[in-house]
Amino acid sequence: MTRCRAALLALLTMVALSPATATAAQAAADEGPEQIVNGTFDSGTAPWWATANTTLTVDEGRLCADIPGGTANPWDVIIGQNDLPLVAGETYAYRFFATATPAKIGRALIQLPVDPWTQYFAANPELSVSGNSYSYTFTAPVSLPNAQAVFQLGGSAEPWRFCMDDVSLKGGAEPEEYEPDTGPRVRVNMVGYLPTGPKRATLVTDATEPLAWELKDAGKETVASGQTVPRGVDDSSGQNVHTLDFGGFREPGEGYTLTADGETSRPFDIAADLYDRLPADALKFYYTQRSGIEIRDDLRPGYGRPAGHVGVAPNQGDVDVPCQPGVCDYTLNVKGGWYDAGDHGKYVVNGGISVHQLMATYERDKAAFTDGRLDIPESGNGRPDILDEARWEQEFLLSMQVPDGEPFAGMAHHKIHDRNWTGLPLMPHLDPQPRELHPPSTAATLNLAATAAQAARLYAPYDAEFAATNLKAARKAWAAARANPEKYADPADGVGGGAYSDPDVSDEFYWAAAELYLTTGEKEFRDFVLASPHHTGDVWRERGFDWGNVAQLGRLELATVPNALPDRERVRQSVVEGAEKYLAIQRAHPYGIPYDPPDFDWGSNHLIINNAIVMATAFDLTGQEKYREAVREAMDYVLGRNALNQSYVTGYGEVASKNQHSRWYARQLDPELPNPPRGTLAGGPNSAIQDPVAQRLLRGCEPQFCYIDDIESWATNELTINWNAPLAWISAFLADRGERADCRVRYSAHGAWPGGFTAQVTIENTGGKTLEGWSLRWSFPSGQRAGHAWG
Repeated sequence: MTRCRAALLALLTMVALSPATATAAQAAADEGPEQIVNGTFDSGTAPWWATANTTLTVDEGRLCADIPGGTANPWDVIIGQNDLPLVAGETYAYRFFATATPAKIGRALIQLPVDPWTQYFAANPELSVSGNSYSYTFTAPVSLPNAQAVFQLGGSAEPWRFCMDDVSLKGGAEPEEYEPDTGPRVRVNMVGYLPTGPKRATLVTDATEPLAWELKDAGKETVASGQTVPRGVDDSSGQNVHTLDFGGFREPGEGYTLTADGETSRPFDIAADLYDRLPADALKFYYTQRSGIEIRDDLRPGYGRPAGHVGVAPNQGDVDVPCQPGVCDYTLNVKGGWYDAGDHGKYVVNGGISVHQLMATYERDKAAFTDGRLDIPESGNGRPDILDEARWEQEFLLSMQVPDGEPFAGMAHHKIHDRNWTGLPLMPHLDPQPRELHPPSTAATLNLAATAAQAARLYAPYDAEFAATNLKAARKAWAAARANPEKYADPADGVGGGAYSDPDVSDEFYWAAAELYLTTGEKEFRDFVLASPHHTGDVWRERGFDWGNVAQLGRLELATVPNALPDRERVRQSVVEGAEKYLAIQRAHPYGIPYDPPDFDWGSNHLIINNAIVMATAFDLTGQEKYREAVREAMDYVLGRNALNQSYVTGYGEVASKNQHSRWYARQLDPELPNPPRGTLAGGPNSAIQDPVAQRLLRGCEPQFCYIDDIESWATNELTINWNAPLAWISAFLADRGERADCRVRYSAHGAWPGGFTAQVTIENTGGKTLEGWSLRWSFPSGQRAGHAWG
């Protein structure tokens, strides 16, 4: 069991105190002098202050205020006290009594009194009508003569009444340790295992010699047994662990458990249809992330809401958005798209990799994605739902292109979001902030070029006009990026939304050129691909690929989408080499993870899945079972076989993430709001722990322990469109029970003349048996037609 001492900002503990507990807490706090002035309100309300929209009174010895309704953010209504001295390294006991009529969730902070309002302590107490006493501890990271204690009480649609008493802040408290509840020491994939796949679990134990294990069915009967394999101390968790391998057992069933070293795992199933529902759930996430459209409750019960950012008050809308001052003198209609994460921003570089991976999911196995599968408004239109959902984002990306006649025409604006940060919770249609376009960037422009080129070939069979629009935009974006190859997003442009800066766009150039070549076959793009250092270099980062590292996308596309590159066999082999790299990492890892840097990255879960996608692609290319088995084992980590013994996918597993950082899936802060929908991936352990909650609770954490399922922990528990995209891809792979065809298709264009050209399609059986009843279908993205055919 790993303990994380909160050395900088210590453990937050919130309890409704019994009289005995309150007495003990008071005794501990008495060691230091009282910092709060008039915390019992015997002398009226001074020196407490409030924002101008509420008035402080004393009622039956308590400070009370009528909190106005109709505010958007927690900080729209504040009660506070200034000039509180803090001493760096001192641990403080902070307590108060409070009521709310009706019940509400408040926000209690001790912070810097000026911009950037650094929070040294933050909590979200659940305030009841009858009232509770709340007790917390925190350790001050700095010495400060003028910290402030504030209660942020805004953000409610309806008015309510707040009262408090016995507010105290005293030093000399004992630092506390955070120890997460990790449940039984036998860690399994809590969703389950496929009958024919690998079946491994991890035992956390002090033992260094093999131990006996038993697999029991739902009736507690032993159905298999064996000996554990000691693995030593796992660097990613700090735990001494053993591996349990029960892969020889293949009998389907529900409610299996593993017992070893006196511990019994959480239950799991063995079933062939284990992953059948997950692809749709992962993709259904996107509908409730949509901007600019009403989310229908009949399609997503419990998640219905009005359209956000369509220009209906209090929104200022995305239908006529100006640039940041000094950036441009025009406005754009950028309505639509997906909200990027738990905020209301929309970012081209994050949208680019997300929509690409959805389209790539479809392109890998078109037959698996049909019309009507996702229950979205477009279902029933004759097109696969996954393409309809991807189109919602792709149309937004197209709208971010700088118009003709303007400076940097053809480039794409990097992002659009609120002028200032908003608080949690805040429904999209209630966001009152002005919206702004941020400067164009080369990275955003190349994301547009890549996804538009990909869309041109995928949408051609369904909507030739939309395909042609995309190809035109892709060509224009490519030309604009070549003309402006070093226009980078400002890393300091992070107010109201993330900066998403990237000082190296050579990988974006490679990916865009690859997509344009795959769609057009043109020499310009082929030559650029062949000349790029990313084409022959080792692009398989141990840390995986993400929005800022996209050369891997180009390599995967060139390996899997038919094309006439002269070195295509080498490209395909390079994917296999990348898979071998991740396979070796996984086999060496005590928890079976194909990812093992000394510190875990922001969004580590999606990086793990992206590494698994490389191994899955190697299986598609070679048919070698070891790669498919590796993918299945990698998913075990995401679904529970990890140091925290929890699933990171909402709704999957007995203990699963449910409080991901979001302004509208915010049940933790407002019981009237839902948790994130089933099939939502949490970001996962992040060694940098940038947010105040993670810094307070997780300081000194081993990599796998740098996570907390708290809505305020945006560094470890965020949800994003580019994290669910690889979840959709890999879950579709896991749900695929069909055998891959052993065939190779090559397409090449030869001599052209006005109004026509000659193309050759070569189909080769690369397997060991005859294929019967096959058919070949392809389409041209610009509306061309085959005039003559021979073979």
